Amino acid sequence: MNATHHIKQRMAQRGISKAMVDLALEQGRIEGDKHVIDRKEALKRLRELDAERRVLTKILDKGGIAVVSEGESLITTYNRNSQNNWQ
Repeated sequence: MNATHHIKQRMAQRGISKAMVDLALEQGRIEGDKHVIDRKEALKRLRELDAERRVLTKILDKGGIAVVSEGESLITTYNRNSQNNWQ
């Protein structure tokens, strides 16, 4: 989308960064012609990111993990640091 002169002015006046606008466009709910992320939604997303960060930290501690699947079946999983085949 093209940013108009007007939005650039308002972003500067209101301390709203391009990254904030991009996040609202990507993840905000649509209300008519608006993309909205309110305080409640921002807090919810932060909690989700914190939970994901905890899981990723555990995966790092294991040197990564692998999950083997076939079709719709999950077959096995293992820690990557327990394998000699690093990819």
